[in-house]
Amino acid sequence: MILASVAVLGVGLAACGKANNPETAENDGVYVTAGPITYQLQVSRQLNPYATEDSQYLKGLPATDTVLHPNQMWYAVFLWAKNQTKQTAPTANTFDIVDTQGNHYYPVPVNHSLNGYSWTTRSLNPGAVEPAPDTQASFGPTQGGLLLFKLSDAVYDNRPLTLEIRGGQAHKIWSTISLDL
Repeated sequence: MILASVAVLGVGLAACGKANNPETAENDGVYVTAGPITYQLQVSRQLNPYATEDSQYLKGLPATDTVLHPNQMWYAVFLWAKNQTKQTAPTANTFDIVDTQGNHYYPVPVNHSLNGYSWTTRSLNPGAVEPAPDTQASFGPTQGGLLLFKLSDAVYDNRPLTLEIRGGQAHKIWSTISLDL
């Protein structure tokens, strides 16, 4: 009887934890399905432009976006994606971060030829991943493609932040991921 109770308890505890495909991820590392593609948030964090590693993520910015105002910060979201379907499918074409006050922040365009860490929206063959194997982003510390945002420091008062993954011609929200700040 005791052995059977322990076995039932063990099965119950094994079911606790992260779901493989929740609608909203509660932290880094959880998978979400957005449209036909599975995404994983590798890491998200504020960047320090004076740190050696972080300065690499700020290469390839348009000249108009290189300067931060005193109330702004760089925030990086590193994503990994995989096409687990049997057909070629596009990755999401639009991302934004939303705070609890409804403010939307959009990624700063990054020149991929100057910054090999940047996220690349593209069609993935069955089984293919983004970032593609043997790329700077796939070998980088995060192993994810960079989405770079300029956020107001007011977001600290308006947490949690949510990454919206959008796709299709109507830019419909395919999925969301809760971001840690």
